[in-house]
Amino acid sequence: MVLLGSIINALLIIIGSTIGLILKGIPEKMKTTVLSLIGLAVAVLGIQMGMETTNFIIVIISLVVGAVIGEWIDIDMRLFQLGKWIETKIGRQSSESSIAEGFINATLFFVIGSMAILGSLDSGIRNDHSVLITKGIIDGFTAIVLSSTLGIGVMLAAIPVFLYQGTLTLLAGLISKYIPEAALNLFIQEMTATGGVMIMAIGLNIAGLTKIRVANLLPGIVVVGIVVVFIFLFQ
Repeated sequence: MVLLGSIINALLIIIGSTIGLILKGIPEKMKTTVLSLIGLAVAVLGIQMGMETTNFIIVIISLVVGAVIGEWIDIDMRLFQLGKWIETKIGRQSSESSIAEGFINATLFFVIGSMAILGSLDSGIRNDHSVLITKGIIDGFTAIVLSSTLGIGVMLAAIPVFLYQGTLTLLAGLISKYIPEAALNLFIQEMTATGGVMIMAIGLNIAGLTKIRVANLLPGIVVVGIVVVFIFLFQ
């Protein structure tokens, strides 16, 4: 079953979020401390991912151009409006953090990163779901803590995670036929580094140190692909 990895990943996020919601009774001071520590740990993970680049110019160009496009479209606002719409449909809102906030932060955290792309490619091309299942285990534990502080919006992030990874998995066969292996490897490497900067920003946001509109940086991932194509066409 080609989508098995994506399905398991989404289910583990739901299970982790459910456990986190059950544990919402933890003291407020403990939640604040834990959330700050998670934010800092996520920021360190982002820095580690960012160091994987072999050409930092690609990362800078991708982030700057992506940010311009993202701010023009205002993806962050559109995601926030989507989260608010879901919030009204569910008919509840946490006094600590809105469903929209949890939905956006969790979606960005679970979607950005090399494991989502590598795992989806493995599932689609080799029918090997081990990477996505491993990612799902990590996401599940992360969801426990995030949902205990950010609420049910974290659980709803399982939907875009499944759609994103499932789409990549289904397209993986076509991607491998038309993109040279060297170009694909460079894209994954630079996408990981670019995504790492975004992950770091998410971590700093979660820790309450910054208020960067990370969603508006997402077009940078597409820009990475365009830059890699230009490099291989004109080298």
